[in-house]
Amino acid sequence: MAAELNHTIVHCTDKAVSAGFLVDLLGLEPPTRYGPFLVVELGNGVSLDYADDHGSPHPQHYAFLVSEEEFDQIHARIAQRDLTYWADPFHHVAGEINTNDGGRGLYWDDPDGHSLEIITVPYGG
Repeated sequence: MAAELNHTIVHCTDKAVSAGFLVDLLGLEPPTRYGPFLVVELGNGVSLDYADDHGSPHPQHYAFLVSEEEFDQIHARIAQRDLTYWADPFHHVAGEINTNDGGRGLYWDDPDGHSLEIITVPYGG
């Protein structure tokens, strides 16, 4: 069997706020509790396990492959909340969507500065 990513831990200042932010914007099921974690299940069997970090969490990048319809829904929720989003990972092109690899993509930040990305086509087309 080839190795598959099962889960990763997302360090944050308030796991309830951060996990709730993600499930709200992506339209996912509410997180479940597992030990000290709030677990957000993704559609491909991978989970993001949110953990409180009482220091200063180091921002990471998390990218999500979504359908065209899901992209429109997520983009609408981002706009409804007046969240800043960018077409690029360096946050230079605000308020725009990219069309890399023949799909659409955008980036925004979560409450702890983690860079979140949605794309409709995997990199490389």
